[in-house]
Amino acid sequence: MDVNEAAETVDVPPGQVTLSDRRTQRSWSAELGPYRLAPHPVTQEQYARVTGLRPSTAQGDRLPVEGVSWQDAVRFCNAWSAQQGLTPAYRLHPDAGTVEWDTSADGYRLPTEAEWEHACRAGTTEARYGPLDEIAWHRGNSAERIHPVGGRQPNSWGLYDTLGNVWEWCWDVYDAEVYGSYRVLRGGGWFDERWSCRASVRRRSHPTFRIDDVGFRVARSGHGLPIRDRGPSGPGVGSRG
Repeated sequence: MDVNEAAETVDVPPGQVTLSDRRTQRSWSAELGPYRLAPHPVTQEQYARVTGLRPSTAQGDRLPVEGVSWQDAVRFCNAWSAQQGLTPAYRLHPDAGTVEWDTSADGYRLPTEAEWEHACRAGTTEARYGPLDEIAWHRGNSAERIHPVGGRQPNSWGLYDTLGNVWEWCWDVYDAEVYGSYRVLRGGGWFDERWSCRASVRRRSHPTFRIDDVGFRVARSGHGLPIRDRGPSGPGVGSRG
């Protein structure tokens, strides 16, 4: 895969996805309009170009940026939007520690977890879109280290590393009643066992949490259509568990 500097995104078609939570044994459905999603997690080169920072433990331009919190990811999205002349998706209120999502904005943002799972599955219904060793870096084949983006096979929609390599921050709050502001993580990472690298696995962490196997990828709302995502905590609010 040729990883370039462009703010490239892949068009993701509309659809419906059913999500589930192993802890609560709940499931729920979400209908999604079209949107756009980056073909791979944000790289260290991209992150440094936008923010001037290199927070990752392992260093390499084509490695996914890691050691970034949910709040870091939100700030990155706004900064990249501003650099590209787009309307930032987030309104940050540092005093109150809150973030609002302007769903009418055309700038970069984090995917909702419904968008993430819909894109990861790419129209399939199995736990993985292909043989795990061919599509993901996990504990069994990663030599317990992070790898450059795009090194495994993409899914049929042209998305790389949705499973394995780094966990990815999503917009959503995991379970506000139990975990407060904890946000959703998806996809599994380079240090995870095979069972964790599945399209349905949900984890959580505090929005300030940073560790060496958590990164993120960016999304953009598509074609001016609203996101119709209704999870257990609703749209627009927001550890490894």
